[in-house]
Amino acid sequence: MLVAVRAAGLGDLLTAVPALRALADAFPGHRRVLAGPAPLAPLVALAGVADEVADTRWVDGVGALAPGLGGAGIGVNLHGRGPASTAALAALRPGRLVAYGLPGGPAWRDGEHEVARWCRLLAESGIPADPGRLDLPRPPVDPPPGAAGATLVHPGAASPARRWPADRFAAVARAEAGAGRPVVVTGSAAEAPLAAEVARRAGLAPSAVLAGRTDLMGLAAAVAAADRVVCGDTGVAHLATALGRPSVVLFGPTPPSAWGPPPDRPRHRVLWAGRVGDPHAAEPDPGLLEIGIDDVLAALDRLERVGEPA
Repeated sequence: MLVAVRAAGLGDLLTAVPALRALADAFPGHRRVLAGPAPLAPLVALAGVADEVADTRWVDGVGALAPGLGGAGIGVNLHGRGPASTAALAALRPGRLVAYGLPGGPAWRDGEHEVARWCRLLAESGIPADPGRLDLPRPPVDPPPGAAGATLVHPGAASPARRWPADRFAAVARAEAGAGRPVVVTGSAAEAPLAAEVARRAGLAPSAVLAGRTDLMGLAAAVAAADRVVCGDTGVAHLATALGRPSVVLFGPTPPSAWGPPPDRPRHRVLWAGRVGDPHAAEPDPGLLEIGIDDVLAALDRLERVGEPA
C-alpha cells in the first residue's frame, strides 16, 4: 500500500495531481490511498490518482491519520513541510518515507510554485514527475442549466482576505451580460447568499445563481462547459486550469508565482498588485482591492478564445 497525504482543499488537491500521477506510474502494483477530505473523492476518481480516499482533515497544523493506514510500504507527505504531518505519517511506520525535511533529503524552498514543489520532492527522491500533468478529463455529468458557453463568475474564497468585493464582481457580471454573454454565479451552499447578492446587483435572474445547487462534480461540469471563468485565488481557478477553460484570476495576499496558473498556459490571465499579505486576514487584502473593475474587464477581453470545452 502507498499512502499519500494531502489533507486540504480543492485547489490543494488539483496542484498535487501531477505528483500523484507520478506516484501511480512509479508504483503500479501498490494500492494507492490518498489521505485527504472525503468530499474530494469524486475528483480523485476523475483524475485517476488514487484507488481510495481515507477521510483526513488537517487544519492549522493539527490532524491525524487513520491507524488502518499503518504498515504501508510507502508513505509520501504531499501536505506540507512538517514536522507535524511528517511525524504523523512516520508514526504509521511505512517501509519508505518521502517528505521534506528528512536528513539528507530534499529541502523545502519558500516561494516555490505549489505544483513544482511536490514534483521536485518526488524527483529528488528518485521518482520522475512531470509538473505539466495537470489536466483533468471532462466530468461525466451534464453541466447545470445555463453554464454551457457562459461567463462563470465565482465570487467566493476560503478567507475574506482573498474575496474581491461583491459589488465589483456584480459590475463585471453586469458588463458581461450587457455584452450579450450568458452569466452564471457559482459557489458552495455557504456562499449562496454572496452569489445571490452578486446576481441581484448585476440584474441577473435568480436562475443564474448555481451556488448551493451543485455538488463538486456539478461545479466541475459547470467550469468545463463555461466559455470563461472569472474568480479569485481559490479552487475554481485551479479547476479552470485543469479543465482548460480560459480564466481571469484575481490575486491578493498570495503571489501567483506560488499558486497561479503555470506560465506556460496562455488561456489564463492573472491580476495581482504585487503585494504580499496575510491570506487568512479577516478583511479583503489591500492589494486585492487595488484591482479595479476595468482591469478585470480588460483582462476578459484579452482572453484566448476556445472553441469546444476541454
